[in-house]
Formats: sequence, structure tokens, C-alpha cells
Amino acid sequence: MTNSTQLRQCADPIGVFDSGVGGLSVLRALRAELPLEPFVYIADSGHAPYGERDDSHIIARSHAITRYLLEHHHIKALVVACNTATAAAIQRLRQDFPELPIVGIEPALKPAASNSKTKHIGVLATRGTLNSEKFRALLASLQDQAHFVVQPCDGLADAIERDDAIKTEALCAYFTRAMGQFGLNPGEMDTLVLGCTHYPFAIDVLHASVGEAVVFLEGGAPVARQTRRLLEARSWLATQGAPVARAASTVFGTTGNAGQLQSAIARWLQMTSDVQTLSIT
Repeated sequence: MTNSTQLRQCADPIGVFDSGVGGLSVLRALRAELPLEPFVYIADSGHAPYGERDDSHIIARSHAITRYLLEHHHIKALVVACNTATAAAIQRLRQDFPELPIVGIEPALKPAASNSKTKHIGVLATRGTLNSEKFRALLASLQDQAHFVVQPCDGLADAIERDDAIKTEALCAYFTRAMGQFGLNPGEMDTLVLGCTHYPFAIDVLHASVGEAVVFLEGGAPVARQTRRLLEARSWLATQGAPVARAASTVFGTTGNAGQLQSAIARWLQMTSDVQTLSIT
């Protein structure tokens, strides 16, 4: 690789996509871990919710968005900031785009099993994630380490997406109540794994349902660290040669309602940004 190619590669952005606004929780972790990197974030809200769609739909959308990010933004890496898309499509994406570093996200079952004191752990996720072969294999590999109570949360990601506080509160209460007892006593769940990138934006509501003592685990920070490792190994970090003028910019696009994504960016990232309305096929 020539020096000029290396400089261009360092300056290229990291692509991030989710079915909607939930991936902003991952983008928040990425921006904290990699503050000099430019990003492009795509919310595929016009084709959501992924968690209630079949694998063929999710694979097709993931493929189309990856192709768009490569062709229009020349991304140097891709973060699949969606548990459902990771479970359904990441293997196919890695086969079809072998030169592109791709990082996915999965429910944090392993750290939960390692750190739980009671060894009783709750898992909230979409039905698509829980029914995936990838999740079932992960769960099976840890069955001798902890007891997991798995809860599909139909409608919760969509309620958070729409910023519907009343429905979000009702669903959080309903799903956590259905799981059983949370707490620090033997037989109680002391850890709750948030298996959808939307759910961290309902942490306050969830804490009200299960208690402040329960530990919440999400996947954003591990994804950010893995993204750094992959770029570092290729000498593609912005700090390894990119012009600083390109650094720290974030471009946002959505296939759905631009105002909805703008509101979420302002609320959860504390920043203002233009949002492009996209047609990605």
C-alpha cells in the first residue's frame, strides 16, 4: 500500500447501521472510544422493525446498506449496530465483502455469566435475535455457567423508536414482571442483559421495574474496542495518518422519518445534525 493510499484509507469513515435509532447507543460508544474518527450512520427505519422480520428480509437490507455505504461513502469498516442483523446477516456480509472489516454486536451473555453473583441472569431481546442460530449456540455454550431467563420483547424497540414513553414504560414493566424475581438474593436475577441496541435508551424505565441494584449489560463498549483493534491492526486509524480536518464528523441518513432520527440524536447524543432521507434498494 502506497503512502497516499494509506492516508486516504485512514481518512475514510466508519459505517454504522441499525434498523432505526437504537444503534445510536453503539455510535455513542464508538465516538467515545474513537473521537477522531468520522462516521456515517444509517437508520433503516423505513424497513423496520428487523426483530419481527424474517432472515431473508434482514440479509437483503444489510447487504443493500453495506453496498450503499461502500459506493457512496467509501467506508473503511462497518459496524452492524443491531443484534438482530448481526445474528441474521453478519456471516453473509463477511462472505460477500471479504476486504471490509465488519464488527457485529451480540447480547453480553458471556460477561454476564462471568460477573453475576447469583448466577441467575435475565435477557431482553427481540424475537428475531432469540430465535437465531447464533444466539441459541451462544446460550447453549453457557448453560453450565449460569441460569438464563430469556424474554422476547415484541414491540419494545418500536415504542422506543417512536419515543412513546407511555408504551415503553408499560412494555418494560410487563416483560420484566413476566421474567420473575430480580434482586441480590439466591435464585434472583442480579443481572439484566439488554440484547437490543434500542433498550439502553430505556434504562431508567427498566431500573424502575427491576430495582437499582440489578446490573445492566449492553454491547456498545465491546464493539467500540473491537473496532479500534481491527483498524489498529491495519494501521487505518485516523491517528495513524488521516488529516485531522476530516476527523470527528458524523453523517446521518435514514430510510424513514428524518425528524424522528434528528430528535433521537438531540436527545441521546446531545448534538444537532442534518439528516438525509435516503432510498436504499
